[in-house]
Amino acid sequence: MTNRTTTESAHRSARAATLRALHVPGTPAVLPNAWDAASARTVAAAGFPAVATGSAAMAPALGYEDHEATPPGEMFAALTRIVRAVDVPVTADLERGYGLPPAELAARLAESGAVGCNLEDSDPRTGKLIDVREQADFLAAFRQAAPEVVINARVDTFLYGSGEGAAADESRLAEAVARGRAYVAAGADCVYPISISGLSDRTVRSLVEGIGAPVNVAYGPGSPLTFEELAAAGVARVTFGPGLFIAVQQHLAGLVEAIRDGRDPYAGIALG
Repeated sequence: MTNRTTTESAHRSARAATLRALHVPGTPAVLPNAWDAASARTVAAAGFPAVATGSAAMAPALGYEDHEATPPGEMFAALTRIVRAVDVPVTADLERGYGLPPAELAARLAESGAVGCNLEDSDPRTGKLIDVREQADFLAAFRQAAPEVVINARVDTFLYGSGEGAAADESRLAEAVARGRAYVAAGADCVYPISISGLSDRTVRSLVEGIGAPVNVAYGPGSPLTFEELAAAGVARVTFGPGLFIAVQQHLAGLVEAIRDGRDPYAGIALG
Protein backbone atom coordinates (compact mmCIF):
# COMPACT_ATOMS: atom_id res chain seq x y z
CA MET A 1 0.00 0.00 0.00
CA THR A 2 1.46 3.39 -1.04
CA ASN A 3 1.69 6.38 1.28
CA ARG A 4 -0.98 8.13 -0.77
CA THR A 5 -3.34 5.17 -0.47
CA THR A 6 -2.71 4.98 3.27
CA THR A 7 -3.41 8.70 3.65
CA GLU A 8 -6.64 8.46 1.64
CA SER A 9 -7.79 5.47 3.69
CA ALA A 10 -7.10 7.30 6.95
CA HIS A 11 -8.96 10.34 5.63
CA ARG A 12 -12.02 8.23 4.76
CA SER A 13 -11.89 6.55 8.16
CA ALA A 14 -11.84 9.91 9.91
CA ARG A 15 -14.76 11.20 7.86
CA ALA A 16 -16.75 8.03 8.52
CA ALA A 17 -16.14 8.40 12.25
CA THR A 18 -17.25 12.02 12.08
CA LEU A 19 -20.45 11.09 10.24
CA ARG A 20 -21.25 8.22 12.61
CA ALA A 21 -20.78 10.45 15.66
CA LEU A 22 -23.41 12.89 14.35
CA HIS A 23 -26.18 10.30 14.86
CA VAL A 24 -27.22 11.13 18.41
CA PRO A 25 -30.80 10.26 19.46
CA GLY A 26 -32.41 13.43 20.74
CA THR A 27 -29.80 15.67 19.10
CA PRO A 28 -30.34 14.78 15.45
CA ALA A 29 -28.00 15.45 12.57
CA VAL A 30 -29.96 17.71 10.22
CA LEU A 31 -28.75 17.04 6.67
CA PRO A 32 -30.25 18.98 3.74
CA ASN A 33 -30.05 16.72 0.68
CA ALA A 34 -27.90 17.79 -2.27
CA TRP A 35 -28.04 16.63 -5.89
CA ASP A 36 -24.88 18.01 -7.49
CA ALA A 37 -21.58 19.67 -6.60
CA ALA A 38 -23.08 23.18 -6.54
CA SER A 39 -25.90 22.28 -4.14
CA ALA A 40 -23.45 20.30 -1.98
CA ARG A 41 -21.22 23.36 -1.69
CA THR A 42 -24.24 25.42 -0.64
CA VAL A 43 -25.07 22.94 2.12
CA ALA A 44 -21.50 22.83 3.39
CA ALA A 45 -21.09 26.62 3.19
CA ALA A 46 -24.15 27.03 5.41
CA GLY A 47 -22.28 25.16 8.14
CA PHE A 48 -23.86 21.72 7.99
CA PRO A 49 -21.44 19.03 9.20
CA ALA A 50 -22.18 16.53 6.40
CA VAL A 51 -23.88 16.28 3.03
CA ALA A 52 -26.50 13.69 2.11
CA THR A 53 -27.56 12.96 -1.45
CA GLY A 54 -31.00 11.87 -2.60
CA SER A 55 -31.57 9.63 -5.62
CA ALA A 56 -34.95 11.22 -6.41
CA ALA A 57 -33.11 14.52 -6.89
CA MET A 58 -29.85 13.27 -8.43
CA ALA A 59 -31.61 11.13 -11.03
CA PRO A 60 -33.59 13.96 -12.71
CA ALA A 61 -30.57 16.27 -12.40
CA LEU A 62 -28.67 13.68 -14.46
CA GLY A 63 -31.53 13.27 -16.93
CA TYR A 64 -33.08 10.03 -15.63
CA GLU A 65 -36.06 8.82 -13.67
CA ASP A 66 -35.67 7.70 -10.07
CA HIS A 67 -35.81 4.01 -9.05
CA GLU A 68 -32.41 2.97 -10.40
CA ALA A 69 -32.94 4.22 -13.95
CA THR A 70 -29.62 6.07 -13.68
CA PRO A 71 -26.67 3.97 -14.92
CA PRO A 72 -24.42 3.20 -11.93
CA GLY A 73 -21.40 4.73 -13.65
CA GLU A 74 -23.15 8.07 -14.00
CA MET A 75 -24.48 8.04 -10.45
CA PHE A 76 -21.07 7.24 -8.95
CA ALA A 77 -19.36 9.83 -11.18
CA ALA A 78 -21.80 12.48 -9.93
CA LEU A 79 -21.25 11.31 -6.36
CA THR A 80 -17.48 11.59 -6.81
CA ARG A 81 -17.87 15.20 -7.98
CA ILE A 82 -19.96 15.98 -4.89
CA VAL A 83 -17.37 14.46 -2.56
CA ARG A 84 -14.57 16.44 -4.21
CA ALA A 85 -16.57 19.67 -3.93
CA VAL A 86 -16.87 19.73 -0.13
CA ASP A 87 -14.70 19.26 2.94
CA VAL A 88 -17.32 17.43 5.00
CA PRO A 89 -18.40 13.75 5.00
CA VAL A 90 -20.81 12.71 2.25
CA THR A 91 -23.43 9.99 2.59
CA ALA A 92 -25.02 8.72 -0.60
CA ASP A 93 -28.46 7.41 -1.48
CA LEU A 94 -27.62 4.16 -3.30
CA GLU A 95 -31.24 2.99 -3.63
CA ARG A 96 -30.94 -0.83 -3.46
CA GLY A 97 -27.48 -0.97 -4.94
CA TYR A 98 -28.17 -0.88 -8.71
CA GLY A 99 -28.05 -4.66 -8.92
CA LEU A 100 -24.37 -4.73 -7.94
CA PRO A 101 -23.02 -7.44 -5.61
CA PRO A 102 -22.37 -6.03 -2.11
CA ALA A 103 -18.59 -6.20 -2.43
CA GLU A 104 -18.61 -4.35 -5.76
CA LEU A 105 -21.07 -1.79 -4.43
CA ALA A 106 -18.79 -1.19 -1.44
CA ALA A 107 -15.78 -0.80 -3.73
CA ARG A 108 -17.57 1.69 -5.97
CA LEU A 109 -18.65 3.71 -2.94
CA ALA A 110 -15.08 3.74 -1.58
CA GLU A 111 -13.77 4.95 -4.95
CA SER A 112 -16.20 7.86 -4.85
CA GLY A 113 -14.94 8.97 -1.45
CA ALA A 114 -18.37 8.88 0.20
CA VAL A 115 -18.40 7.39 3.69
CA GLY A 116 -22.09 6.65 4.23
CA CYS A 117 -25.02 5.30 2.26
CA ASN A 118 -28.74 4.62 2.23
CA LEU A 119 -29.82 1.13 1.17
CA GLU A 120 -33.52 0.42 0.78
CA ASP A 121 -35.49 -2.78 1.32
CA SER A 122 -37.86 -2.70 -1.65
CA ASP A 123 -37.40 -3.47 -5.32
CA PRO A 124 -37.13 -0.03 -6.99
CA ARG A 125 -38.67 -1.36 -10.18
CA THR A 126 -41.70 -3.14 -8.75
CA GLY A 127 -42.24 -1.45 -5.39
CA LYS A 128 -42.40 -4.81 -3.64
CA LEU A 129 -40.76 -5.29 -0.27
CA ILE A 130 -37.69 -7.52 -0.20
CA ASP A 131 -37.86 -10.46 2.20
CA VAL A 132 -36.44 -9.23 5.50
CA ARG A 133 -33.89 -12.05 5.77
CA GLU A 134 -32.69 -11.48 2.20
CA GLN A 135 -32.23 -7.78 2.91
CA ALA A 136 -30.47 -8.46 6.21
CA ASP A 137 -28.08 -10.81 4.43
CA PHE A 138 -27.45 -8.14 1.78
CA LEU A 139 -26.66 -5.55 4.47
CA ALA A 140 -24.43 -7.99 6.36
CA ALA A 141 -22.44 -8.74 3.19
CA PHE A 142 -22.12 -5.03 2.46
CA ARG A 143 -21.01 -4.39 6.04
CA GLN A 144 -18.34 -7.08 5.75
CA ALA A 145 -17.04 -5.43 2.56
CA ALA A 146 -17.29 -1.89 3.99
CA PRO A 147 -16.62 -2.09 7.75
CA GLU A 148 -16.33 1.68 8.27
CA VAL A 149 -19.19 2.95 6.08
CA VAL A 150 -22.16 4.47 7.93
CA ILE A 151 -25.15 2.40 6.76
CA ASN A 152 -28.59 4.03 6.83
CA ALA A 153 -30.99 1.11 6.27
CA ARG A 154 -34.21 2.30 4.68
CA VAL A 155 -37.42 0.54 5.70
CA ASP A 156 -40.26 0.81 3.18
CA THR A 157 -43.18 -0.77 5.01
CA PHE A 158 -45.03 2.54 5.33
CA LEU A 159 -44.50 3.16 1.62
CA TYR A 160 -45.38 -0.27 0.22
CA GLY A 161 -47.13 -2.13 3.03
CA SER A 162 -50.59 -3.53 2.32
CA GLY A 163 -53.96 -2.76 3.85
CA GLU A 164 -55.76 0.40 4.94
CA GLY A 165 -56.90 1.96 8.17
CA ALA A 166 -55.70 1.82 11.76
CA ALA A 167 -55.06 -1.94 11.81
CA ALA A 168 -52.84 -1.67 8.72
CA ASP A 169 -50.95 1.25 10.25
CA GLU A 170 -50.23 -0.79 13.36
CA SER A 171 -49.13 -3.74 11.23
CA ARG A 172 -46.77 -1.55 9.21
CA LEU A 173 -45.37 -0.06 12.39
CA ALA A 174 -44.73 -3.49 13.87
CA GLU A 175 -43.07 -4.69 10.66
CA ALA A 176 -40.96 -1.53 10.45
CA VAL A 177 -39.68 -2.15 13.98
CA ALA A 178 -38.97 -5.82 13.23
CA ARG A 179 -37.15 -4.98 10.01
CA GLY A 180 -35.22 -2.18 11.66
CA ARG A 181 -34.01 -4.45 14.44
CA ALA A 182 -32.97 -7.10 11.90
CA TYR A 183 -31.02 -4.55 9.89
CA VAL A 184 -29.24 -3.20 12.96
CA ALA A 185 -28.30 -6.77 13.87
CA ALA A 186 -26.91 -7.15 10.33
CA GLY A 187 -24.68 -4.11 10.79
CA ALA A 188 -26.74 -0.99 10.02
CA ASP A 189 -25.88 2.16 11.98
CA CYS A 190 -29.18 3.95 11.46
CA VAL A 191 -32.69 2.95 10.33
CA TYR A 192 -34.73 5.08 7.94
CA PRO A 193 -38.47 4.28 7.93
CA ILE A 194 -39.52 6.28 4.87
CA SER A 195 -42.94 7.95 4.40
CA ILE A 196 -43.70 8.54 8.07
CA SER A 197 -43.49 12.35 7.82
CA GLY A 198 -47.28 12.62 7.97
CA LEU A 199 -47.69 10.29 10.92
CA SER A 200 -47.90 11.02 14.60
CA ASP A 201 -45.46 11.70 17.39
CA ARG A 202 -46.55 8.35 18.84
CA THR A 203 -45.47 6.53 15.67
CA VAL A 204 -42.05 8.19 15.66
CA ARG A 205 -41.51 7.45 19.35
CA SER A 206 -42.62 3.83 18.85
CA LEU A 207 -40.07 3.42 16.06
CA VAL A 208 -37.26 4.98 18.07
CA GLU A 209 -38.02 2.93 21.17
CA GLY A 210 -38.78 -0.30 19.32
CA ILE A 211 -35.75 -0.28 17.03
CA GLY A 212 -33.38 0.78 19.79
CA ALA A 213 -30.89 2.40 17.41
CA PRO A 214 -30.54 5.78 15.63
CA VAL A 215 -33.57 6.58 13.47
CA ASN A 216 -33.71 8.85 10.42
CA VAL A 217 -36.92 10.76 9.64
CA ALA A 218 -37.54 12.67 6.41
CA TYR A 219 -38.91 16.19 6.81
CA GLY A 220 -41.28 17.24 4.06
CA PRO A 221 -43.81 19.96 3.30
CA GLY A 222 -46.54 19.94 5.92
CA SER A 223 -44.63 17.68 8.31
CA PRO A 224 -46.68 17.61 11.53
CA LEU A 225 -43.64 17.58 13.81
CA THR A 226 -41.14 20.41 14.15
CA PHE A 227 -37.40 19.81 14.35
CA GLU A 228 -37.66 20.32 18.11
CA GLU A 229 -40.45 17.74 18.38
CA LEU A 230 -38.51 15.23 16.31
CA ALA A 231 -35.54 15.71 18.63
CA ALA A 232 -37.76 15.26 21.68
CA ALA A 233 -39.05 12.00 20.17
CA GLY A 234 -35.47 10.70 20.05
CA VAL A 235 -34.78 10.99 16.31
CA ALA A 236 -31.07 10.90 15.43
CA ARG A 237 -31.11 12.15 11.85
CA VAL A 238 -33.38 14.43 9.80
CA THR A 239 -33.16 14.54 6.01
CA PHE A 240 -35.25 16.12 3.25
CA GLY A 241 -35.31 13.67 0.35
CA PRO A 242 -35.97 15.43 -2.98
CA GLY A 243 -37.95 18.24 -1.32
CA LEU A 244 -35.32 20.97 -1.68
CA PHE A 245 -34.62 19.98 -5.29
CA ILE A 246 -38.34 20.17 -6.12
CA ALA A 247 -38.62 23.57 -4.43
CA VAL A 248 -35.63 24.87 -6.40
CA GLN A 249 -37.11 23.59 -9.67
CA GLN A 250 -40.42 25.26 -8.89
CA HIS A 251 -38.63 28.54 -8.18
CA LEU A 252 -36.68 28.21 -11.43
CA ALA A 253 -39.94 27.61 -13.30
CA GLY A 254 -41.25 30.91 -11.91
CA LEU A 255 -38.16 32.77 -13.09
CA VAL A 256 -38.38 31.27 -16.56
CA GLU A 257 -42.10 32.07 -16.77
CA ALA A 258 -41.30 35.68 -15.86
CA ILE A 259 -38.88 35.88 -18.79
CA ARG A 260 -41.48 34.31 -21.08
CA ASP A 261 -44.02 36.92 -20.00
CA GLY A 262 -41.63 39.81 -20.50
CA ARG A 263 -41.08 40.44 -16.79
CA ASP A 264 -37.81 40.95 -14.93
CA PRO A 265 -36.88 37.57 -13.41
CA TYR A 266 -34.57 39.29 -10.93
CA ALA A 267 -37.16 41.65 -9.47
CA GLY A 268 -36.86 41.64 -5.70
CA ILE A 269 -33.81 39.31 -5.78
CA ALA A 270 -30.39 40.46 -4.60
CA LEU A 271 -27.68 38.57 -6.49
CA GLY A 272 -24.01 38.43 -5.61
